[in-house]
Amino acid sequence: MRTSKTGKKKGKIGIVVLISLGIILLAAAIPFFADAPGRQELKKLTIGNVDFTKLQDGTYVGEYKGTKGKARNAAVKVTVSDGKIAAIKILKGALDSHGRPAELTGGKTIEDLFKKVIESDSLQVDAISGATLTSKAHLKALENALKQSQKE
Repeated sequence: MRTSKTGKKKGKIGIVVLISLGIILLAAAIPFFADAPGRQELKKLTIGNVDFTKLQDGTYVGEYKGTKGKARNAAVKVTVSDGKIAAIKILKGALDSHGRPAELTGGKTIEDLFKKVIESDSLQVDAISGATLTSKAHLKALENALKQSQKE
């Protein structure tokens, strides 16, 4: 039985394509698995309660730094005026290349999450669906800033 040259050529091309796809999939999977410990850490992260009636006026910076990964580290600056949150600015985290809040799933940004916090006077708000871990990191950074503002 004889094999044609085009048949051999197609077989070699198929093998090259399969190997290339395998390499691409492996390259895509490496960051996912490398970030797994950081994702697990954020899944277990709890957001504490802050008494919004005890906020002192001023500007406070809070950070969340993961111990198992840096991909979702966050920092915020909170301005409290007349005992209420007047502004929250993202310093590090969900920002685009121009330093503006990055659009997450559903077209929402962390600013939308922070609006819920301000409206409800609580950190116990629903995370942005599809961006739960990013939401938790930013809420933890906000919690850390607000704890500094607590009246004694």
